[in-house]
Amino acid sequence: MARKKPQECPSLPGWLVSFGDLMSLLLTFFILLYSMSTVSLEKFYQSIRGITEAFGGRTTKDESNTIVPNKVELEFKKFHPKLKKKERLRQELFQIKQMLAQAGIEAEVIEHGNRFILRVQSDRIFLPGSDEPTPEAREIFVAFCQRFKDSGYRINIVGYTDNTPIRSKRFLNNWELSAFRAINILRLFIECGYDPRYLSAVGRGEYDPMVPNDSPQNRAKNRRVEFEIEVSNI
Repeated sequence: MARKKPQECPSLPGWLVSFGDLMSLLLTFFILLYSMSTVSLEKFYQSIRGITEAFGGRTTKDESNTIVPNKVELEFKKFHPKLKKKERLRQELFQIKQMLAQAGIEAEVIEHGNRFILRVQSDRIFLPGSDEPTPEAREIFVAFCQRFKDSGYRINIVGYTDNTPIRSKRFLNNWELSAFRAINILRLFIECGYDPRYLSAVGRGEYDPMVPNDSPQNRAKNRRVEFEIEVSNI
């Protein structure tokens, strides 16, 4: 029977093989990082130019000349159209706010990410207990509609009240009053030509106050109408 030849070197443990592979990969990774740390300015600025032109911008330097390692002037007149629409919407809402201020109606513009809210205090646009906008408010809402009706913005009109119990034969509670106020503004938008597919109306009544209803000033703040516009839907 043949005798088994003894091994010259003992076999390595299994974990050491995996550890060696890991070190090799890490070494390769750091070599790759080092090779990328040296950037050709010429190729870098050419890449920037290509990306700029792909998104609708243009450069102001002469392409035939060698690019020097200085600041490259870029013009992004057509870059990211949604951002430009968002800025235009912001400006238009502030113009509507100025119109309301000239009529003595308090309003503010709030921005939350991709959503804008035009918040209008309702004391000057509705008589107490009424769901019909005053003639002055109607004119402003029609001007609002004419400015936005061709934009394709989705507008949600939300009515709010304070917690003072309503005394009316027509409305059972503040919730109904706030809903009819929002609906009547929606009807004004439809009459002036706004696409009904992009409009909605909600009544929140007294159930979402901005501040506690513990003073006449706070209750006045809670009586409001809000126009919610989502930029993501533009």
